[in-house]
Amino acid sequence: MKSAEILLLVLCLKVVCFLAFASAPSTCPADLGSKCSGSESDEWEGEFFPGITKIKYEGPSSKNRLAFKWYNAEEDILGKKMKDWLRFSVAFWHTFRGSGADPFGAPTKFWPWEDGTNSLAMAKRRMRANFEFIEKLGVEFWCFHDKDIAPDGKTIEETNANLDEVVAVAKELQGSKFHLLWGTAQLFLHPRYMHGAATSSEVGVYAYAAAQVKKAMEVTHYLGGENYVFWGGREGYQTLLNTDMERELNHLAKFLEAAVAYKKKIGFNGTLLIEPKPQEPTKHQYDWDAATTANFLRTHGLTGEFKINIECNHATLSGHSCHHELETARINGLLGNIDANTGDPQIGWDTDQFLTDIGEATLVMLSVVRNVWGGIAPGGFNFDAKLRRESTDVEDLFIAHIIGMDTLARGLRNVAKLIEDGSLSDLVRKRYESFDTEIGALIEAGKADFELLEKKALEWGEPKVASGKQELAEMIFQSAL
Repeated sequence: MKSAEILLLVLCLKVVCFLAFASAPSTCPADLGSKCSGSESDEWEGEFFPGITKIKYEGPSSKNRLAFKWYNAEEDILGKKMKDWLRFSVAFWHTFRGSGADPFGAPTKFWPWEDGTNSLAMAKRRMRANFEFIEKLGVEFWCFHDKDIAPDGKTIEETNANLDEVVAVAKELQGSKFHLLWGTAQLFLHPRYMHGAATSSEVGVYAYAAAQVKKAMEVTHYLGGENYVFWGGREGYQTLLNTDMERELNHLAKFLEAAVAYKKKIGFNGTLLIEPKPQEPTKHQYDWDAATTANFLRTHGLTGEFKINIECNHATLSGHSCHHELETARINGLLGNIDANTGDPQIGWDTDQFLTDIGEATLVMLSVVRNVWGGIAPGGFNFDAKLRRESTDVEDLFIAHIIGMDTLARGLRNVAKLIEDGSLSDLVRKRYESFDTEIGALIEAGKADFELLEKKALEWGEPKVASGKQELAEMIFQSAL
């Protein structure tokens, strides 16, 4: 093999390593044993982000790129503190495992918590960087996949032991100041999952996935996680010619039923979440969008056990707006969490960009404020978003999160304006006021049969159809921005 080919092979292996995502009990789970002390040192001293102090709110006129212009955590908006509406969370995988690699290029980011390996020492170092980052950013929550925080071993037992060591460090660093928004198992990267996990045609893979989820649920519970997420990255099919779709869907339902049973067995009180995604990598995924997921849950009697985690970029890939997906989940009583990101309409894949569009953020916050609980707690806004490939400074991590937080905070402020003004809600109310009549009430109560409706149609004659006032609605909305 030529030296250039060897170099390329080594580089590809590094890319793979970088891309490998790679109320709670007060005592350690039984299988953590003596490892609760976090015995292996990461041999790191000092700060990962020297020179960066805690990010503060300075107001819209500030020119400081390391300050909030719109997000003021303690400020009261619509009867709640901003931090309680938004519940921001840092995603471990993109923030601390993101390498800048893409399908066409090698890694561009070489962070101080990385040395190109995936050892336990490196895993612990990344965890320390995580908590320094969220403390300086001023957020309370974080979230993870099992494979991004700890390396795989040669066996399930060794893999679990690795995870235990890193989780012990996380527990110590988390203390009472920080909280785990959610954990999850990564069931899509390893070759064993090429046909899916819970929908694999191989029973051995199904069992392996169950063991992995079992462990991930245990450590999520141990860390006080408020939610647990299922994202079926490869739960779907490429062609129906070799697929028994009915059988696979039933297997998926049984898998989720077993997860519910285990949640109750270990006393985990967090919310179970399903995250829809329409494509990439699987051609057709079973959790295509919020409506498909809601129907699946309803069909299998799981609506009381699960809620939905909406990712805005996934909404784009399904042909919907994020607002549509949020409203679909909300009106079905299933809105549980939001992955705060966005995509690029000119790029056909899941680009996971930080949300910076004020209009979109305002629409997102409209759904959150309207949600049945008046917010999404115990869910929150997880920044499932990454730096652009060309952004390589550690400062860029802070800047990206600051603009994402400021954008959603500005959206919340805009919703408060719209509610105070009342014009938009009045427009919608007036549009449907013909149903605020005796016959309208009978229709909405299911008491108007076709004979009655025919009688009214003959009595009234040709109906008058009022303007939808779409441009006025857009004018009112834009005025709040």
